[in-house]
Amino acid sequence: MRTLLLSLAFACLALPASAQQRQYEIDLSGVDPAMVLASAEDVILRAGDRDIDTLYQVVLDASKSESESRELCRLFDPSADRSLAGLQRTANALAPERQARFAEAVLAIAVSGMQNPLQPYDPAGADQVLRRAGVTAMLIHDGFSIGIAATGDDPGSRQARCRSFRQLVDVLQDFELHERAAATRYLMLEGLTRYGGDL
Repeated sequence: MRTLLLSLAFACLALPASAQQRQYEIDLSGVDPAMVLASAEDVILRAGDRDIDTLYQVVLDASKSESESRELCRLFDPSADRSLAGLQRTANALAPERQARFAEAVLAIAVSGMQNPLQPYDPAGADQVLRRAGVTAMLIHDGFSIGIAATGDDPGSRQARCRSFRQLVDVLQDFELHERAAATRYLMLEGLTRYGGDL
C-alpha cells in the first residue's frame, strides 16, 4: 500500500509545477522548478503542515471521483510510466479545477519550503500514523488487506489496489491535521528516494 501512495505523492510534488505555466495564471517567475526538485528533500522538510495538508486535501477530493481516481491509480501499476511525461498525462486527465488546485498546492509547498526553517518532523511517528490508518481501513472496509497485498498487473489487482488507495486516503481525513501532514511528508520523502530516478 505504501508503494501506491509514494507514487501518488511524488506525482503531486513533481508534476504541477511544470504543467501550471501552460494552464493557469500563477506567477512562477520567482520559483525555479529545477532548483526545487534538486533540493526537494529540504523543501519538503521546511514546508508548513498546512501547505502539506492542502496537497492531501486535493488528493482526497480526486480520490472520490471514479474517473479521476482511476487515472491516479494507473501510477500504482508495476509497469507504470512515472516519467515526467507519464505524470503529466495523469494530471491532464484530472478535472480542470483539480489540476489548478494541485498546481497551487505544490507551488505553496515549494515557496514555504524555501522560506521556512526546518519543521518538527518525526519519521517514526509519521510511519505510525500510516500504520494506524491502515489498521482502521482494514477494520471498516472488507477487502482492504487484499488490495494492500495486490502486486499484479491484471485488472483484478489494479482494481483492488485502487480501491484500497481510496479507502486509506478516506480514513486519513479523520486524523488531526499535524498527523495527516506528517504522513504525507513521510510519503513524499520516501517517494523521492524510490521514484526520483524515474523522472
